[in-house]
Amino acid sequence: MQKFPMTALGLKRLEEEFHKLKDIERPEVIRAIAEARSHGDLSENAEYEAARERQSFIEGRIMELEKIIGAAQVIDPASLSGNNVKFGAKVVLVDEETDKEFSYQIVGVHEADIKLGLLSISSPLAKALIGKEKGSTVSVPAPGGDRTYEILDIIYG
Repeated sequence: MQKFPMTALGLKRLEEEFHKLKDIERPEVIRAIAEARSHGDLSENAEYEAARERQSFIEGRIMELEKIIGAAQVIDPASLSGNNVKFGAKVVLVDEETDKEFSYQIVGVHEADIKLGLLSISSPLAKALIGKEKGSTVSVPAPGGDRTYEILDIIYG
């Protein structure tokens, strides 16, 4: 079985989503299906169709989360250190073209959320950063042309 690196916080978020789907949303959609069935003809019942589609999504996501959670390999960034960028590191970057600073934590694929500053280990930027030291410059292909970033700081913990 393939293991997925993940932070403890990322695993906790996925477990919370799993329990919400299983314990709250699944029973709600089952009730909605039963209510829609009670209205009679199912062939023209939009409520029934919508509830069945929602149930299909919920069941699929529950199965997906079970696999991800079961294959999670929790890595504690606080236990890591060093001068190189690794999984779990928070990296402070500056875009050399715009001088805009960014801060990202490199996390597992299933917990990434760029809006929260959580950068997937499989993203082009993370791949370029892994193994680099503070002060290094990395170039990353982007739709508008390559972007160049300087690593200002690497933080663990």
